[in-house]
Amino acid sequence: MFWQHIKEDIQAVFERDPAVRSKWEVVFAYPGFHAVLLHRAAHGLWVKGWTTLARVVSHLSRFLTGVEIHPGAQIGRRLFIDHGMGVVVGETAEIGNDVTLYQGVSLAGTSLEKGKRHPTIEDWVLVGAGAAVLGPIVVGRHSRIGAGSVVVHPVPPHSTVVGIPGKVVQEAGRHSPSGKPVLDLDHADLPDPVTRVLSSLLSHIERIERQLEEVTARQGVSEAQVAENDKDIQEVRSLLRNGGAG
Repeated sequence: MFWQHIKEDIQAVFERDPAVRSKWEVVFAYPGFHAVLLHRAAHGLWVKGWTTLARVVSHLSRFLTGVEIHPGAQIGRRLFIDHGMGVVVGETAEIGNDVTLYQGVSLAGTSLEKGKRHPTIEDWVLVGAGAAVLGPIVVGRHSRIGAGSVVVHPVPPHSTVVGIPGKVVQEAGRHSPSGKPVLDLDHADLPDPVTRVLSSLLSHIERIERQLEEVTARQGVSEAQVAENDKDIQEVRSLLRNGGAG
């Protein structure tokens, strides 16, 4: 079973990294693969009660790969850690099958108490570079966490989450005709909820401007008053377009 998992981990690299050229390249030059391999060994020692030796293997893995996975963490099959540097996975974290983690990802705890304090990442989840998933929350299967997001609340399955704190901006995961989830590594098509709100506000202001022009035309408001109102509206529009800066 151990060697079967290793073969699947190598195949996962081929499926999710177009830069790979050969299996030997994965075996000798992919720190994400090395981190998973060493974690499987460390976790085996951990569950047998050899906790100190398990921590030594984990520490060696961190030194060699830049990836820190606590030996108590449970990871599923075909985990792919791309680039890997700075990835941290806590003791009670659980990672399902076919999960992808990019560099700088943290699956961290928010409590000093014993027990479950790290996230559960279900199958087919992608966590973008620099994202943090904090606390004993569940990220539902086939979800995407946008790069740099900070997730502190549970995520429903088939969702896309962006922002700080992370907000669900999409709940429609892609599937193949057979019903199997489609692996989607696209980080460029993540909706921006702030931009969406600002665009809505700009549209609302434009409607108000048109209504104001109609009212002033009917009531004969002085040109000075119209100019003053228009100046205020233009200032608001400028602030919105600049994202509230200034």
